[in-house]
Amino acid sequence: MGIAAEITGDWHAALAALAWEVEAGADETILDAPVNRYELAAESPKPLPTKASPAAAAPDPLQADPVAIARSAAEGASSLDALREAIASFAHCDLKKGARNTVFADGNPKARVLILGEAPGAEEDREGRPFVGRAGQLLDRMFAAIGLSRTSPDTESALYITNVMPWRPPANRDPSPAEIALMLPFVERHIALVDPAVIVAVGNTPLFALTGTKGILRARGTWGQALGKPLLPMTHPAYLLRTPAAKREAWADLLSLQARLR
Repeated sequence: MGIAAEITGDWHAALAALAWEVEAGADETILDAPVNRYELAAESPKPLPTKASPAAAAPDPLQADPVAIARSAAEGASSLDALREAIASFAHCDLKKGARNTVFADGNPKARVLILGEAPGAEEDREGRPFVGRAGQLLDRMFAAIGLSRTSPDTESALYITNVMPWRPPANRDPSPAEIALMLPFVERHIALVDPAVIVAVGNTPLFALTGTKGILRARGTWGQALGKPLLPMTHPAYLLRTPAAKREAWADLLSLQARLR
């Protein structure tokens, strides 16, 4: 500010001198000595290291991967109650934001047959239990025809029912592959804790979750394996309500299940 300091008696002259210095490039003072920037290396200076803890320097992979967070939470559940709590507190699935309730399961956890459905509908979302709407009522009648019930205290005739998705998708749309993958660790842990003799996959979503394939109309009635358990794919009761002619095939599947349990 040499020129400005010399012209202290004229404010306008001082301002003009300051503007001249700015135009000449003297617009900031950052060092005690001038720097010839033409002599600086072309490479940009590297940022100075910061004092950070080892945990901050190495980011936790779980924080970047919601599926890994789900798997860790699921594996940490040593009981069905703990698993229910882990799912209810899981905050990485957007479906939870629009759901009224977390729909966990219904029936006897000691049952030989575990029914794995797709996702809650409107009635299930309101009540917090799987398969309680029209499709659920049909499912109850179907399995009652071969002597199985979700209310039975007898493990030989009991059912245990849960879904791949514990929260209702908007407008009852199909869950996306990403949503299924996100909740699959909980499904796998759920089945491991119940340890059923047989899994019945009802609809495309559980078929895809357990086998990675779709096409329930082709797969239904054909026994397979999933998570080390016998797997029977069946059409969803909602499909049977829309397509009554398919009930004959569903009855054949039920008889196949009955024969397997003997």
